[in-house]
Amino acid sequence: MLHKKNKIGIMGGTFDPIHVGHLVTAEAVRIEYNLEKVLFIPASNPPHKQGSIVTPAIHRYIMTIMATYSNPHFFVSGIELERYGLSYTIDTVRALIDCYGASAEFYFITGADAVKELPSWHDIDQLLDLCYFVAATRPGCISYIDQVIKQFGAKGRRSIQRLATPELEISSTDIRERVKKGRSIKYIVPESVEDYIYKEGLYR
Repeated sequence: MLHKKNKIGIMGGTFDPIHVGHLVTAEAVRIEYNLEKVLFIPASNPPHKQGSIVTPAIHRYIMTIMATYSNPHFFVSGIELERYGLSYTIDTVRALIDCYGASAEFYFITGADAVKELPSWHDIDQLLDLCYFVAATRPGCISYIDQVIKQFGAKGRRSIQRLATPELEISSTDIRERVKKGRSIKYIVPESVEDYIYKEGLYR
């Protein structure tokens, strides 16, 4: 008897803060790939943010829980918060394989802009063997995604996939700037996240 493979999405990121763009993208990928669940994994010590000011991980973790709580297919993992050192994706995926078993299929959900950086990711060749990457695309970004896929050859064609998702020009950087300047972030982040940001005095 063949057992159905567990198909699990991974939505990694700094989430400083998490916003509706993250949620819309994760839901679109979940439906398109028929994923059992999507794990949101806030980075504790992201390598690409070294030298930048990042909100303490506990705040980002709590906001991610608040943002995803109403979706029964979304879950939040503190796996990177429990690990010392830099938060490399390869280490997280290996830990998830240990947890869910080698038969599980993992789909790392990322934005199109992040795909450009894939060649510089830690142990990227092995990472492409362990999981699929789903790049949320928008008009104008297809060409450079194709360039990255071509750079990795057959492995890139197998492991890096594109999915057109609703266009939402939202960034965590812009949200932080809006809060700092006293501008509204209503409907850009979930209401619970908005309340938490103001209550905790974040991004002032």
